[in-house]
Amino acid sequence: MTVHEGLGNRIVLWVIAVLGLLVIYAPPLYLLAISFNPALQPGLPSLSALSLDWYMALPQEKALIGALQQSFLIAFVTAVLATFLSLLAALGYVELRLGRTTWFLAVLLPMFVPGVVQGLALSAVFTRLGVKASMITVISGHLLWAMPFAFIVILTSFAAVRQTALLAAADLGASRWRQFVDITLPLIRPGLVSAFIFSFLLSLNEFTRAFYLAGRQNTLPVVLFSKMNSGASPVIYAMSGAIFIVSVLTVAALALYNLLGKRRLS
Repeated sequence: MTVHEGLGNRIVLWVIAVLGLLVIYAPPLYLLAISFNPALQPGLPSLSALSLDWYMALPQEKALIGALQQSFLIAFVTAVLATFLSLLAALGYVELRLGRTTWFLAVLLPMFVPGVVQGLALSAVFTRLGVKASMITVISGHLLWAMPFAFIVILTSFAAVRQTALLAAADLGASRWRQFVDITLPLIRPGLVSAFIFSFLLSLNEFTRAFYLAGRQNTLPVVLFSKMNSGASPVIYAMSGAIFIVSVLTVAALALYNLLGKRRLS
């Protein structure tokens, strides 16, 4: 391969990457931009017309604020449970000698079930059992959705745990529990934090499952959807823009945390 061919391939790859990023980020960036438009009709504002009017109006939207609080609580509980259960699943995978592939696929299976199917199935099961739609039913649906992703993140972090270090600790008399607390846990801590934040954001933004499983107090995505269809004020764009900004900042902080963690270990 000549130098010119290599340069041409890199240019093509960069163009494809840029186009892919534009397709992914253009819609939320457009939504963020129109949230600064003070007009009632959504549209891109001019630089001279940028306004925080709709953001200032957010505290008066009691339904949105209540749904946001409910969503944050559901997301927090989901993230805690998903991280803990995924850690147990990852530990089980590491300890297994036979059936690893089966265990891995079993944990990941909910990831491939469409949200509509999963939400409807859970709703039918809960109805059959006499369980009323509530925060608990929403958390159960979000947990099935978030846990496979948390499992992958945590399992990947186990690559930092060297078997030789565990064997050395065992030779010095450390129990399995002390090996986990003193060696494994500090090494996989970035993965646990990543899994928690990932699960939190997945739950916070989940709509399909919550639509079937929510009780009287709907989650924020469900409320935003209903207000969008009823022709509500553009304050919903401000709420969406605020969540988008917080999500981006959270992911950026997580990336920085992982980078600093890798530098400390190196």
